[in-house]
Amino acid sequence: MFLAIDIGNTHTVLGVIQGESITQSWRIHTDKYVTADELAVLLDHFVGFIDLKIDQIEDIIISCVVPPLINVWEEFSVKYIKKNAIILSGDMPLGMPILYRRPHELGVDRIVNAIGAYSRYKRALIVIDYGTAITFDCISAAGEYLGGSIAPGVALASEALFHGTSKLPRVRLFVKPKIAIGQDTSSAIQAGIIYGFAGLTDGIVRRLVKEFQEKPKVIATGGLASIITPYCDTIEDVLPDLTLEALAIIYKRLIVEKHRR
Repeated sequence: MFLAIDIGNTHTVLGVIQGESITQSWRIHTDKYVTADELAVLLDHFVGFIDLKIDQIEDIIISCVVPPLINVWEEFSVKYIKKNAIILSGDMPLGMPILYRRPHELGVDRIVNAIGAYSRYKRALIVIDYGTAITFDCISAAGEYLGGSIAPGVALASEALFHGTSKLPRVRLFVKPKIAIGQDTSSAIQAGIIYGFAGLTDGIVRRLVKEFQEKPKVIATGGLASIITPYCDTIEDVLPDLTLEALAIIYKRLIVEKHRR
C-alpha cells in the first residue's frame, strides 16, 4: 500500500493505492507554504476516513510541477513514513521514449499522463489535461511521446477576465450555460468561457489530428474536465483518475526494476 501524489499549480491530488487499484483519493488546494507537519495532520485526518493510519503507508510516489514543495514532501516522507519519497522527474527512465526537442522543459505530469493513457489503450492518443493550464499531449501508436500544445486554463482565463477589467464580475464556472446568448453579464461570461474553451479544445484537436500518421483516440482528464468536455465534439473518453492510475503503473515498474538490479 502506497500513497500517489500529483502536485499541480492549483490542486494536489492524493490517492491511496493497493496494487494498481485506487482505494481512496482526495483533491486539495496546493499550498506553497505548507509544512511537513501540517501535511502529516492533513493526511492523518484523510486516511482516518478509511480506517488507516499514516504509519501504515509503505511508500510515496510524487509527480510535482511546483519545485518548492518537493523538499516539504520529502521531509514529510522521511519523518512520518520513514522512507525517502520517489520523486519523478522528466529525465528518469519511465518507460516511454521522449521525442520532445527539449526534454528538460517537459513537465513530468505530462509524461505521467501519457504513460497512463498509453498503458490503457496501446494506440495513438491525444491526452488533454484541464488544469491550471490546458495541455494537449500526443503519443504515437508505437508509444512515443511526440509533443503537444499548451493553452491557458479555464479558471486562469476566468480570473484574468475578472482582474483585468473594471466591471466584469467573477463568475461560478460550475454553472453550465443554457444558451450562448447570455441574458446578463454573468451568464454571458459563463457562455463565453465554457463554449469558448470547448471550441478551443476542438480546434486544437483537429489541427493535431492532421499531423498524426494514424487517427488518434482523444481522451481528457483533470479537475476541470467535467466542465468543458460535455460541450466538445472531439473528446471520446474522460478519465478523472488518469494521473493516479499512471503513478500506480510507474511505481510498479520502478519497484520491479529495482528488484531486478
